[in-house]
Amino acid sequence: MKLVSKILLLLSCLGIGCFSCSNLTNKEAEAHQTPPTNIILLMGDDHGWEETGYGGHPFIKTPVLDQMAGGGLILDKFYSAHPSCSPTRGSIITGRHPNRYGTFAPGWSIRPEEVSIAHLLKEAGYTTAHFGKWHLGPVKAGSPTNPGAMGFDTWVSHDNFFEMNPTLSHNGAAPEKIVGEGSEVIIDKAISFINQNTSSSSPFFIVVWFGSPHEPYQALPTDLALYENLPDSLANQYVRLTSLTSGERVERPLDSVLQERFAEITAMDRAIGKLRNHLKTKDLQDNTMVWYCGDNGIPSSGLYHSSLHGLKGTVYEGGTRVPGIIEWPKIVQAPIRSAMNAVTTDIFPTLCELVGLELPNRPMDGVSLLPLIKGEQVERAQPIHFWNFDTRHLAKDTAYIDVEKQKGTTPLVKKLRGAYTRNFQNFRHTSISPEDFLGERAILDDNYKLIIDEQKGQEVKELYDIREDPGEKKNLIAQNPTIAIRLEKQMKDWQQSVLESLLERDYEKSNK
Repeated sequence: MKLVSKILLLLSCLGIGCFSCSNLTNKEAEAHQTPPTNIILLMGDDHGWEETGYGGHPFIKTPVLDQMAGGGLILDKFYSAHPSCSPTRGSIITGRHPNRYGTFAPGWSIRPEEVSIAHLLKEAGYTTAHFGKWHLGPVKAGSPTNPGAMGFDTWVSHDNFFEMNPTLSHNGAAPEKIVGEGSEVIIDKAISFINQNTSSSSPFFIVVWFGSPHEPYQALPTDLALYENLPDSLANQYVRLTSLTSGERVERPLDSVLQERFAEITAMDRAIGKLRNHLKTKDLQDNTMVWYCGDNGIPSSGLYHSSLHGLKGTVYEGGTRVPGIIEWPKIVQAPIRSAMNAVTTDIFPTLCELVGLELPNRPMDGVSLLPLIKGEQVERAQPIHFWNFDTRHLAKDTAYIDVEKQKGTTPLVKKLRGAYTRNFQNFRHTSISPEDFLGERAILDDNYKLIIDEQKGQEVKELYDIREDPGEKKNLIAQNPTIAIRLEKQMKDWQQSVLESLLERDYEKSNK
């Protein structure tokens, strides 16, 4: 079925194309034959669930996200598939948990055999582009996991995060410094792409992954001025983060650190507003889906009296619950706040169902949220899994990708192992051992969340009713052993499936 026919069929199911053409004016009939929906995915870097105005934060100003929330679909129980950046990005690109292809932690690359959502949308007729943080492998030419290899027609991207005046690579060329506030720089690139693409008849798919508000923090004076009057008590608290001058870890008062972090969030919000205004000017806003989310929870350097337990890097709510908003005026015509659990792996199958594409022939961990978007679903059909794979016992003698191809080129402020660039890694896994099932892990059904971890040689289990206790304060493991046993069995079965994927067996199935 042709792409336009698929979209028109979908719109008919949504109640948009159900009128007889004879009853429409020429202009109305033309509107029902408009090109397929454009799709824009936006993601903040280390942007936690509570850090928005609409989320009730006492200080942070996000008027644009608030406006999107005021007219769109708020995914109030939205999660990152992993509590850190590279893995979560992989989950969006593939619709699969990152442990299936060895993207265990920041700096672990994706595998070239993974099917990307950009691959599928490109084949379906979309023009595709990536702007900003990539972090799934080097963005340079010749990298088998750069955005181009993963299905993007064009990219202006960075291997990792960036601040103001970022140094980015355009389609794999040598990195070039671009003067400007970091979020606005990549939004301007996205706007230029939209301008170039609107002359063609093809819809577009754009992924914008911001470098903000990841530390080290850097902001414009006008944005900093908005947060000059934070509580005096914060000056007596100190946190460790990266120095903008040396790239080394330093200790600083929390008041000035939060001032910079909050200012970065406001700048990112403003850049999103610039994009939305451009869509409106181009008469594209009504039929463009804009989906915003964070990639993991708040780091220790950005924490201010969170009601959630845990931080970035943990599978607790504070590490994985993130902002989620879908704005699509043509379909979501009234504000909705959804309490259904959803996760970044859901983005892939949602877009596939939207466009009418079949899912790849391999295990998928997300579910389509299109029924939720249409207002037909309030409960999730399957649980969400989180898993910090324990890489300490991992055999690292066989690299999955040539080491030279894994070397990054785009510089950043933060120094690591003596370098200001980032290299990536991924290794072949040849067998499944009992140790492979270890690492902090969790399973979340509609109400209950089971967390298992090994601490000092002992297995520790926690069970929380997330609906009643989102702060994970009351461990119910003793009161509800039957629920814990059921969830643990489900999680173990899922882990087995993930490890089968890690052995590359999914690629064998796909080639049959």
